[in-house]
Amino acid sequence: MRCRLTRRDIQDWLEERELTVLLADGLEDAFLGVDITGDTPRAVYSVDDCIRILSKEMEPEDAEEFFWFNVAGAHVGDLTPLFVQTMNHA
Repeated sequence: MRCRLTRRDIQDWLEERELTVLLADGLEDAFLGVDITGDTPRAVYSVDDCIRILSKEMEPEDAEEFFWFNVAGAHVGDLTPLFVQTMNHA
């Protein structure tokens, strides 16, 4: 189980590494790190964790639809965060 992250925790971590990325609002607990393989660093989030977080405010099916259309589907160029499917371990 990962510890709960705040936006400040993430921003401090990024500043220590001199990284600037676009963060997704309200999805701090789904933040995994930063992809630094391309020309522009990009925030990386867990798809399952994003949907779990959104499910706190809406039905799971609605949260999944909202995620794919409004979060993962919101393309903002090179700054668009990456959303990865992760293995869940029991």
